[in-house]
Amino acid sequence: MSRPAETLRVRRLGKRYSPEGPAVLSDVTFDVREGELLSVVGPSGCGKTTLLRLLCGLTPPSDGSVLFNGKAVMRPPREVALVFQDYSRSLFPWLSVIRNVMLPLRRAGLRRGEKIARAEAVLQEMGLHGVARKYPWELSGGMQQRVAIARALVSRPKILLLDEPFGSVDALTRTELQDVLLRVHGDFEERRVTIVHVTHDIDEAVYLSDRVLVLGSAPGRLVASIDVELERPRVQTATRSSPRFLAVRNEIHDVIASREREAGHLGV
Repeated sequence: MSRPAETLRVRRLGKRYSPEGPAVLSDVTFDVREGELLSVVGPSGCGKTTLLRLLCGLTPPSDGSVLFNGKAVMRPPREVALVFQDYSRSLFPWLSVIRNVMLPLRRAGLRRGEKIARAEAVLQEMGLHGVARKYPWELSGGMQQRVAIARALVSRPKILLLDEPFGSVDALTRTELQDVLLRVHGDFEERRVTIVHVTHDIDEAVYLSDRVLVLGSAPGRLVASIDVELERPRVQTATRSSPRFLAVRNEIHDVIASREREAGHLGV
């Protein structure tokens, strides 16, 4: 079986927010494979969110490059969508759920009926078909985050970037949203969406991903790329108790702990 093509190529990527300021990221190199669900973990302040902003062209790199389908990313590509953690600020409270979801289609060259049909299909996929005419403030935090993800998916992006999308919800809702994300990733087989997911939760990263990247701190550098190699479909209890899950989780913990000890020893 042939290896999937690379969708994103990141080469020696670095970021400083001022010429004399400290580096947030340094010499980061990796590929994102087509159709992959890739998670990025690391200690607080290691540049995970900055990395996502660089991948989608919201922030220019200080060094290195990001290539999407062979072309340098200089501005946000139409084929890339980003979902932030703070769903309460990303949705417009004066618009209904379906109108929030339809926003990315304003300039898509579609008739209104086509926009509505596409939005309704994504809402159905996300388990939101019953709340299409409600307003965000009428929904729970978990439902609002589903709306934010639905809005990102409605434009049919090739790459979906998620910045700690479940970090602001309770534990039960978090596991439900994890399974929603896995279902969405698996259901779009004919146009498989590539997902890059940032999280501080190592267990979540292992449960969701095909591969996990580990960033070290001060500045953020890629210190490990770990293939998860867990069977799909995944089931919360069974998958999380499997020997392979536990082995990968422990490996990531060990890598992060080792790097933190080294940084402390060096006084970084």
